Amino acid sequence: MSSLLFPLGWQHYLAGGLCIGLGVALLYLATGRLAGMSSVFSSTWSYVSARAFFQQPRWLGSRGWRLQLALGLVLGAALWWLTLGPAEPLSTAVPAWRLLLGGLFAGFGARLAGGCTSGHGICGIGSLKMPSLLAVLTFMATGFATAQLLAALGVAP
Repeated sequence: MSSLLFPLGWQHYLAGGLCIGLGVALLYLATGRLAGMSSVFSSTWSYVSARAFFQQPRWLGSRGWRLQLALGLVLGAALWWLTLGPAEPLSTAVPAWRLLLGGLFAGFGARLAGGCTSGHGICGIGSLKMPSLLAVLTFMATGFATAQLLAALGVAP
């Protein structure tokens, strides 16, 4: 059962969670900033889009450090892959159109909720914000209901 849930071993997931928690806590304690990743997406668009939504002061004023944060995450993942990652690339049997559709729904939901699941779950709850707790409970309830509905319809990954 453990190998089904954690195909690379549970230690990787524990280490990853600890690194994320420590990084978010350090950023918050040192600067007072929250490290939500959907905000990185919006603030980065402010470099190339003239639309009013992306030119808000909150995106313009934070895009530099948010882009550095995103690049650090990519470099950290590459470092993990090179030092501790499996020899063979990981892959999924899920068709690309399902991944794309899921990404579009997740992106729309993140904008609708004012942040993504990790932003509200890790950063928002970590900084004791009640709206983030409500958002996470809504995300989880919706996810459970959707999974049960899809399973009842016979849709498998």
